[in-house]
Amino acid sequence: MVGTLLLFGVTAPAYGQIYSWRDPSGNLVLSNRRPNDVAQVRSYAVPNSESVRATRFATPVQGRQYDELINEHSKKNGVRVDLVRAVVQVESAFNPYARSPKGALGLMQLMPATIRQFSVRNPFDPQDNVRAGVAYLRELLDRYQNNEQLALAAYNAGPGAVDKYGQAVPPYRETRQYVAHIKEMVGSSDSSAPRDNHIYKVTEVVDGQTIVRYTDKRPSQGSYDVIR
Repeated sequence: MVGTLLLFGVTAPAYGQIYSWRDPSGNLVLSNRRPNDVAQVRSYAVPNSESVRATRFATPVQGRQYDELINEHSKKNGVRVDLVRAVVQVESAFNPYARSPKGALGLMQLMPATIRQFSVRNPFDPQDNVRAGVAYLRELLDRYQNNEQLALAAYNAGPGAVDKYGQAVPPYRETRQYVAHIKEMVGSSDSSAPRDNHIYKVTEVVDGQTIVRYTDKRPSQGSYDVIR
């Protein structure tokens, strides 16, 4: 998957201009196109810049049009909606036709192996792309016991890299920035256990007294009732 602290978009032309500004959240944005709705913009001349990657700015409208699709597949796979949304934003800036030099395609920047694994017919179709991307993210979460940092690192650098370094975030600058940026956007999950959108009623007897408690995490032992 394509990963960077900034959102990847288009390649800046040779001897062009690179513009920088801060978005409403305070994040640094770089682009080869000057924004029309930002007051404070700095520009830099960049010679021989065929290899320079720059941000394509993601407006709120660009992101919101995929909310229903992201919600559907996040709930279906038991993945946090905000986590999926952040991955899409960082991977493609909500550009369904995004391509990377590494061969990643579409909204969630699917690599060829992932496209084959999840039988994606058209990686530029948002429905097909998000379906496979979220399913793959769920697979990585399962592989690393719902550790979001490791799952994100594997999404960016591949599970082989995570396993190579003892199931830790690889010491790659790009991957570490990628993980840190997404976690900054969405915060940390308050549990390492998978969530499944159910509420469980657990009845326990402690010192002869019946105690009832409710939780959104499936109990690992004992009896319980599913409330919803």
